[in-house]
Amino acid sequence: MHKVLIVIGDAAETLDTMYPFYRLIESGFQPVVAAPEKRQYQMVMHEVKPGWTITKEWEGYTLNADVAFSDIDPDDYLGILYSGGRAPEYIRYDPDLVRITKHFFEANKPIGCVCHGVEIPAYADCVRGRKMATVAKCRFDLEVCGGIFVDEPCVIDGNLVSGRTFHDNGHYVGPWIKLLEEQRQAL
Repeated sequence: MHKVLIVIGDAAETLDTMYPFYRLIESGFQPVVAAPEKRQYQMVMHEVKPGWTITKEWEGYTLNADVAFSDIDPDDYLGILYSGGRAPEYIRYDPDLVRITKHFFEANKPIGCVCHGVEIPAYADCVRGRKMATVAKCRFDLEVCGGIFVDEPCVIDGNLVSGRTFHDNGHYVGPWIKLLEEQRQAL
């Protein structure tokens, strides 16, 4: 079974993470949860509540990481997904995550990205000239690193498929899975 990385940390968004996790299983892939350490992580739920102008956050499910970033050989994986939530803001500085990220972009492997997940490839200098969707408040992170913000539920730029928030799961995850299936057939 071909393995696909899902990148998380504490405060990864629950729906950004779990929807693609189960879609991978349905499509015959093995999702491998990757994080700074191999341990349990607390996910969160994000929503702008009526009357609020900012996102409210509360605890979601927990999820165990299968592998630490430092133990990952990216050649062992068919693709990668950068989940959203606040986790990317903190984990993007991990040198092993930067190494892994650069590998997937340079090897032209299928990459999925949603919401704040953009902060990881942006920090790794992998978004220059690339079109991406992200949550509006991360538009600056994308553009200051040379990326091109597109406000649509699914943006496909070669091997890179992105969505704005978990509300776009039904739009961008399917095309990302399709790229993974094409990659699997090509092997």
